[in-house]
Amino acid sequence: MRRIDFEAALGLPSVAKLAAAAPSPTPGTALTEVELTWIEGRHEQWIRFGRVAAERILSRRTRVSCFRPGAVFAFVRWTSNDFGTIHSNIAIAMAVAPGGPHSTLPFVRPGAEILARIDGWTRVQKVLGAIDAVEAAGIDACDAAPDHWRHVGNRIAGGLPFRPYSLERHTAWLRRRAVEA
Repeated sequence: MRRIDFEAALGLPSVAKLAAAAPSPTPGTALTEVELTWIEGRHEQWIRFGRVAAERILSRRTRVSCFRPGAVFAFVRWTSNDFGTIHSNIAIAMAVAPGGPHSTLPFVRPGAEILARIDGWTRVQKVLGAIDAVEAAGIDACDAAPDHWRHVGNRIAGGLPFRPYSLERHTAWLRRRAVEA
């Protein structure tokens, strides 16, 4: 049975119809694209936080999320085999404007400013805990100061505890950003 016939028998819209209906960035726009793949229990990539500007569905297992310049997002990658986890990584990054300086990240086009990049599941869990702590303080993680994410990444990479992100620190960040604008 062909895939299209199988989808029709289940009453599902075809992948082609989903991809055509999904909003896609227009050519020449300044969006950073992150390719996300989800193969349950084998290869999982997801956005932990961030404001998605546009999204395209490429297939049942693959989609592309797009972010505007200056948007902060967390990109988690996890891979396993029959024996357990073989790779886990989290990157907290900021989307860049066209022509701006950036670093390359796998599955991120054209690249992004890396605020924190951590490998290894125990360290990734600590970063996820830091994200949860920011959200528990009532602050959206993508609105937190980029310096905080740099601090968290550097301290976890060094095996040291990191400072919690407080409402007072967030208020100071918002004031600094207003003065710089």
